Formats: sequence, structure tokens, C-alpha cells
Amino acid sequence: MRMLFNTYVGAVDFINRMVGYVLALMLSLMSIFICWQVFARKVIGSSLSWSEEVSRFLMVWVVLLGAAYALKRGELIAVEILPEYLSDKGKKIIFLIVSLISLVFYVVLMFFGWQITQSVAVQIAPGTGISMFWVYLSLPVGGALLILNTLYLMIKKFT
Repeated sequence: MRMLFNTYVGAVDFINRMVGYVLALMLSLMSIFICWQVFARKVIGSSLSWSEEVSRFLMVWVVLLGAAYALKRGELIAVEILPEYLSDKGKKIIFLIVSLISLVFYVVLMFFGWQITQSVAVQIAPGTGISMFWVYLSLPVGGALLILNTLYLMIKKFT
């Protein structure tokens, strides 16, 4: 069982390392597109028709992937007043309850996110001409990564 946990932890670490690189790339592209949009609009007088739309789509992906990445690193905002006053056993119980409630939310996000993704697949974005499927796919992908990272944290806490 320990070997299975170690394999899972190693796989999630690798996935999160790749997500970190993807996030850096997305943030870089988003910054470049926004800077170019401002420059083109103010200096040249004519902006690109697609850069603002792509930046918005990248922002959606960055938020969902970034939430999963931050969760694993323990950098999501949290109110930690109650655990300060509890024993180690109480802290573990609170952590378990919060993790289980979070897992329910992430499963809902993934399930309904996938349903929405399928329903908007026929819609085409006006500026880029891409299917809205690719934008909304961030919901189930983000939900899946949040589930993986929550399970990762639970394994680390209880093994």
C-alpha cells in the first residue's frame, strides 16, 4: 500500500510541475497579448481582433489550474482560527472534514463542468473562431486537478 501511495504522490508531483510550466506559459502569453493590444490600440490605432478574447480564455484556464496548483502548495487563502485552538487530533479531524467537503465540491465542478463543456461545444468564439469547448474544458480539468491535489494532501497528512 505504501508503494501505491508513493507512486501516486510522485505522479501528482510530476503533474503539478507540468501544470506550473503551463501556467507560466499561459501567464506570459496573456501578458504579451494584453500589452500588444494596448500598444496596438493606443499607438498604431488598430488592435488585433483576437488578442483580447484569447487573453480572457487564458485567464479562465489560469484561474482554475492556478487554484489546483496553489492548493497543493498550501497557498490558497484559508481561515485558520479554529485549528489554532485544537489539539493535533482535532486539527486532523477538521482537515479531514474540510477535505471531504471540498472533494464533494470538486466532483460537482468536474461533473457539471463536463456537461456544460459538451453543451457549448457547438458554439464558436467570434474573435478566434475556436469552439467554446476548449474554454469550458477548464472546468472539468481544474476540478480533476483539485481532486488529485486534495487526495495528495490527505495522503501526506495521514500516512
